[in-house]
Amino acid sequence: MHGYSRLGSSARTSSSSSPPSSPRFRHGRNKLSGGCAGGRSSKQTSAVERVVYVFVSAVFRRRGVLLLAPVLYISLMLLYMGSVGFDVVNLKHSVVGVVVHNSKHRTAMAPGSVYRSPQVFEKLWPLMEAESNGSRVNALMTAWNSTRRQGWKPCVDKSISTTGFSELPKSNGFLIIEANGGLNQQRLSICDAVAVAGLLNATLVIPIFHLNSVWRDSSKFGDIFDEDFFIYALKNHVNVVRELPEDILQQFDNNISKIVNLRVKGWSSPTYYLQKVLPKLVQMGAVRIAPFSNRLAQEVPSNVQWLRCLANYEALRFSGPIRRLAENMVDRMVKNSSQSGGKYVSVHLRFEEDMVAFSCCEYDGGEEEKREMDIARERSWRGKFRRRGRVIRPSANRVDGKCPLTPLEVGMLLRGMGFDNNTSVYVAAGKIYKAEKYMAPLKQMFPRLEAKDTLATPEELAPFKVGCY
Repeated sequence: MHGYSRLGSSARTSSSSSPPSSPRFRHGRNKLSGGCAGGRSSKQTSAVERVVYVFVSAVFRRRGVLLLAPVLYISLMLLYMGSVGFDVVNLKHSVVGVVVHNSKHRTAMAPGSVYRSPQVFEKLWPLMEAESNGSRVNALMTAWNSTRRQGWKPCVDKSISTTGFSELPKSNGFLIIEANGGLNQQRLSICDAVAVAGLLNATLVIPIFHLNSVWRDSSKFGDIFDEDFFIYALKNHVNVVRELPEDILQQFDNNISKIVNLRVKGWSSPTYYLQKVLPKLVQMGAVRIAPFSNRLAQEVPSNVQWLRCLANYEALRFSGPIRRLAENMVDRMVKNSSQSGGKYVSVHLRFEEDMVAFSCCEYDGGEEEKREMDIARERSWRGKFRRRGRVIRPSANRVDGKCPLTPLEVGMLLRGMGFDNNTSVYVAAGKIYKAEKYMAPLKQMFPRLEAKDTLATPEELAPFKVGCY
């Protein structure tokens, strides 16, 4: 049983493709072609050719592949480990940690595999300090030049955001999603939920926020976003309700957890939703998808993407208390940036303890840092990093560019871009890991450094404090 989808026509055809041929048939064809070659007489085929033919035939037979694959894998791994000088990591089952590094093997480290930014900064600082701030144009003065914005086009035309269906078609059912992760992941989940609701012609229930084990923030949708405006902005495109109607809830014994939870795989296509989720929605009247983070593919038809943009740039805006405090802080930041004409740089540092722990990267904290990160990983992601056979390679993570930038590295990046020490910098971040140590170089490079704690009073910030702070 399928329901009516307002956006389904293009979505159904956009991702259709012919399935690959069966390996069984491909194997059969190889056997036939091989049989012709195998029919040669011994006089026509040399011993070397026979050996080569037997080897190639074995490789293209299923058993040959199974036998050869482990050999190839081990050979490639030995070749890789021999050519790249990463540090050796031994597994050790301790109370909270699983990784112990052997210092005897640290002599041949690959370039960029060790955190050496403090040493680089020590060499560069005299040059930064000696540089006359008036010797060149501060990058801040040209960063937002109007010519740079000429190529930008909004993905939602405001003139048509208020148009749509004069009356939405009859809904196929209610869609309930659980937005998990941090604030940015929750925002993305909300935008995806709007797009999926439009695709399925479903009524979206105001998203539920999962209580994150790291942030421990119990805020609901209405605490962070303007709920009334969200419903109003989408009214011509997607029907949104604050909660399930009483009659629907009674069908599930007034217990939302009894509504079937569809385990949708990450980055699922619109076609998947139309073929797998829509029939369940029509049949049961309401479905849940939890967790919902990253459950819709990035590449979707333009009409589905348009709903995403509508939610992100038009429908989602912060709640009144957050907007009022933000406006006050921006006004103060502009006032404090008088030497640069009221312009400033805002930087979102991602060097909180949970980010450092999850990245499995090493900095310059030695054994104390390793113990702290092991404890943080076990506290927030119980067992995830202690699974049997899991090997953590901090050096490889750093070479691959997977390590969060320290405030020091962000500061050197900004100075390298041309922002001088008269630039006002606003730091938007959570609680920085070992802030006293890691923020000091950034303040040294940018004395006009501001944060929420310096721009707002404790009384203003008190209503927004959460458990982890």
